[in-house]
Amino acid sequence: MLDIKFIQENKDIVQAGAKKKHIDFNVDALIVADNKRKEMINEVESMRAEQNIASEKISQTQDQDIRQKLINEVRGFKEILQSKEEELKIIMQEWQNLMIRVPNIPDMSVPEGASDQDNKEISKWGEISEFQTGFKNHIELMQDLDMVDFERGVKVAGFRGYFLKNEGVTLSVALWRYGMDKLIQKGYQPMMVPSLLNKNSFLGTGYLPQGEEDLYKTQDNNYLAGTSEVGIMGYYMGDTININSLPKKIVGLSPCFRREAGSHGRDTKGLMRVHEFFKLEQVIFCEANHDESVKQHEELLCNAEEIMKGLEIPYRVVVNCGGDLGLGQVKKYDIEAWVPSEDKYRETHSASYFHDFQTRRLNIKYRDQEGILRFVHSLNNTAVATPRLLISLLENHQNADGTIKIPEALQPYMGNKNIISFKN
Repeated sequence: MLDIKFIQENKDIVQAGAKKKHIDFNVDALIVADNKRKEMINEVESMRAEQNIASEKISQTQDQDIRQKLINEVRGFKEILQSKEEELKIIMQEWQNLMIRVPNIPDMSVPEGASDQDNKEISKWGEISEFQTGFKNHIELMQDLDMVDFERGVKVAGFRGYFLKNEGVTLSVALWRYGMDKLIQKGYQPMMVPSLLNKNSFLGTGYLPQGEEDLYKTQDNNYLAGTSEVGIMGYYMGDTININSLPKKIVGLSPCFRREAGSHGRDTKGLMRVHEFFKLEQVIFCEANHDESVKQHEELLCNAEEIMKGLEIPYRVVVNCGGDLGLGQVKKYDIEAWVPSEDKYRETHSASYFHDFQTRRLNIKYRDQEGILRFVHSLNNTAVATPRLLISLLENHQNADGTIKIPEALQPYMGNKNIISFKN
């Protein structure tokens, strides 16, 4: 959420930001609603002050006839005031609905573009192997090595359901442990984060109202999160963080859920686009300074790149264009891992910073060196997302005989095994 005073004073900048993000939002409509809100607040407060004066006058009047006359006048005045208060509630609701839809302003370095097809590559890492005959995709590899069961997954969990088995499980846990240990060594606090959360956490992080079609909603009006970012941000909702603990760095592990409502017919086979998965997520809170946000953003990207290099997976980094940014993101990098079976890169990590867009909604502050309360800045990035990361890991490390080489970085978490072989 942006500051309404900033929006009033910079409406052209805010409108241009919405245009760059390809988000349909009318800033003028918000400003009209805000002016109406302020006028109505002044009117209601003025009437309340008059009512208080009249009530005090009644309490000081001894003559019963005059007193009754004043009471009758106040009664009629009170009915008008109640009507105005109801009108104010409606105006406030309209204003709040517009405020939570204001998109954050993208950084000047964000390229123009309408979709992920317009993202700009900024770097590449790793050698892309040229596989010969006998090459298999991740589905074939995992089924042949008894690591997954899609058929029973669909039978039990429905469309996009799956069961991981044997090394499909231990390899996933190894990835979580590897990513977690790496980030703990860098000073990140580990957290196990709930996925079933109340609506406030989703509104605060910007996943509601725009992203509701991709969320699972319960009969109790809670939602299932698609990232532990939501729970971690909600954890600090309403808090004032000590400046001496900034930047605050967290790595959260959680189950994640996504309906994939807008992806009908896309990636219907395999593990690329499933409804239930697990993620290690990096989250940072820092001081309200653009340069500090940029610095921490680069650190998040560097962390994810270190993980990918340790897994020996070829990848590239892209900077996302305006049309591929979410409502609150100022700037975003994606890491895309090489998928040999598709002969292209696919997204596995997204690193974003938001300035105070999320923390203003969630009321997460700190007191600066001058003692002034400010909203902290927030950032996040994927560390490890499974089972999606298994796709590139397995396909890029397959041997000609259908076995899988386990990267050296994961071997300590796999009982020092260096290969996944066929079962007897």
